[in-house]
Amino acid sequence: MSQSLTQTRYTISEVEARTGLTQHTLRWYERIGLMPHVDRSHSGQRRFTDKDLGWLAFVGKLRATGMSVADMVRYAELVREGDHTVDERRELLEHTRREVRARIAELSDALGVLDYKIETYALNTVAGKARS
Repeated sequence: MSQSLTQTRYTISEVEARTGLTQHTLRWYERIGLMPHVDRSHSGQRRFTDKDLGWLAFVGKLRATGMSVADMVRYAELVREGDHTVDERRELLEHTRREVRARIAELSDALGVLDYKIETYALNTVAGKARS
């Protein structure tokens, strides 16, 4: 038996339950080219593989970075084009990493301000005074 016949297949409902992505979102991902071709059963139902679930997990990480849908679709296109696009894929990910690091620095600064204000309020409460 070939690998493709023995690997686990998941319905769109099962993928929804496993990933938290709605069926609408999964269909949309496929329609815009963010998902690679999803196999179909003889009756036309989508059948996702573990590889598809891995891809969806990766896409979820890209979404968490704030990467635009257009850039995610571009990345997916580059993957489908093959190994000769590795440098362009890396550049896209490096650009996203720079943006994430900048946001982390901004959030870290904001967290420092919050910590300062919370500490100030805690000290003022102990001393019996409250200031903004």
